Amino acid sequence: MKKITFPIGIDSFREMRIRQDYYVDKSLFIRDFIEFNNKVSLITRPRRFGKTLNMTMLKEFFDITKDSGEIFKGLLIMDTPYARGMNTRPVVFLTFKNCRGDTVDRLRLSIIRALLSEYMKYVKIIGDNDTYESFTIKSHFDKLKNKLASMDELRTYLADLIEVLSFFYGTPPLLLIDEYDQPIISSYEHGFREEMTDFFSVFLGEALKGNENLGQALITGIQRVVKESIFSQLNNILVFTVLDDYYAPYFGLTYDETKMLIEAAGLEMSEEMCRKYDGYFFGGISMYNPWSVLNYAFKKHLDNFWANTSSNLLIRRSIVQMDDLFKRDFDKLMENGEVEVSPKLETSFFELQNAYTLWGLLINAGYLTVSKYTPGRSTMIVRIPNGEVNEEFVEIIAQISNVPNTLLHIMIESLMDQNMVRFVQAYKDIVLSYTSFYDAKENAYHMLFLGMCISLAGRYRITSNIESGHGRSDIKMESLYLSHPHIIIEFKQGEDLDKLKYDALDQIESQQYYFGLKGEVLCLGVAHDKKRCEIAWRTVTK
Repeated sequence: MKKITFPIGIDSFREMRIRQDYYVDKSLFIRDFIEFNNKVSLITRPRRFGKTLNMTMLKEFFDITKDSGEIFKGLLIMDTPYARGMNTRPVVFLTFKNCRGDTVDRLRLSIIRALLSEYMKYVKIIGDNDTYESFTIKSHFDKLKNKLASMDELRTYLADLIEVLSFFYGTPPLLLIDEYDQPIISSYEHGFREEMTDFFSVFLGEALKGNENLGQALITGIQRVVKESIFSQLNNILVFTVLDDYYAPYFGLTYDETKMLIEAAGLEMSEEMCRKYDGYFFGGISMYNPWSVLNYAFKKHLDNFWANTSSNLLIRRSIVQMDDLFKRDFDKLMENGEVEVSPKLETSFFELQNAYTLWGLLINAGYLTVSKYTPGRSTMIVRIPNGEVNEEFVEIIAQISNVPNTLLHIMIESLMDQNMVRFVQAYKDIVLSYTSFYDAKENAYHMLFLGMCISLAGRYRITSNIESGHGRSDIKMESLYLSHPHIIIEFKQGEDLDKLKYDALDQIESQQYYFGLKGEVLCLGVAHDKKRCEIAWRTVTK
């Protein structure tokens, strides 16, 4: 029996099929693309959710220069009438996923590399003769090869290639652009976004708007760059966000797909694995993170695989700089795990920076998922999708608060192990180093504690200021497993810390905040006076 291999880090459909790696059949994506027949489409999804693999699959299926029958053998698309369309269209495929640079010139070189591979492919086919097609493609190719093409010249290179292929093959080509917004993200991070926005408005506009030489175009990215700039003239573009039913099954893994993959790896669909990687909703379909599931199947242990694939610099910087409207709802998200907001999913945060577009960015980038949405309404309920992203928020909160990550994890682990001496020391160290946008609030330490405990959401049901017993406890952490105690926390502020910590502890007992809980309950009284802190604890059994 052939050993099953998993395509970790491989996003080329052809390479994966030749290697005979495990493949979750998403080939009916081709059928839907043909049937929808949109002139220009943009699909927005988080990173590592299969965008590049699906785009290379489309390329291999349609590419007139290839013979793809073998790599599609046995797939669902071959059982449809659309199989006749295999290898019948010229295709221009560009991927900008590695298109980064801290200066305009370095980003220019990245764009040249992306274009060069397509020009190299077709210059060999079209050849060297006296035709317009040959002259155009060869002259452009020479400049790309020698890295001489300026930003102004590059603006028309995509439209020119499409025109040449349309003339040469006598049929308008298919244009596929993968991760189109990565250069915009890079330019935003390094402070020259306006120059790149201006470039791409022409680069894409020339190729996509009213171009009779273009057959269809499909673009993918994390989010849409606002229609007033890059897509300002494109009234024919259709955007498919995570809310749309269209294309929903093809990005991410469904429960059944995940179960088959996990069992093929000799593992079981444990509750812990599901809490770690499940929780996304695309077009109402529950989805698992495919990158994390694949890595789990390969490595046989749980880890934060998706969160470790790239920096959260943009997210972190954006959260820190946001206004009080966003921070108020962000507090609720950290406190309750979900919040009702009015996100803008089809407008880019890069160019219109406000609370609405930042919530949209968090959803589009995979940090949040929409759990309840009514078409036609501007508000929707969003939540943190799973345990893996919970951990990412812990990292973000630690970084924007200047809290050492090691202390944060020591504190949480010590609390879970009921090593209270170690917990108290770690908590005191965090209080001393704590600075963030919460500082101006009276309940600063309360919110800090909630933010750090968000990583326990998979093991605890965490509530704040919820009526319990004869009053409202500050924090109530109801354990979802018998192996961990329930935790009740009450905060006090004042100068007499020794008295206040026991007053807080006595309040928990007198008000019966642990009413309704079964099993062991760890009660904590936490007293603060600015940077000074004392904690008392007591364990009761109910």
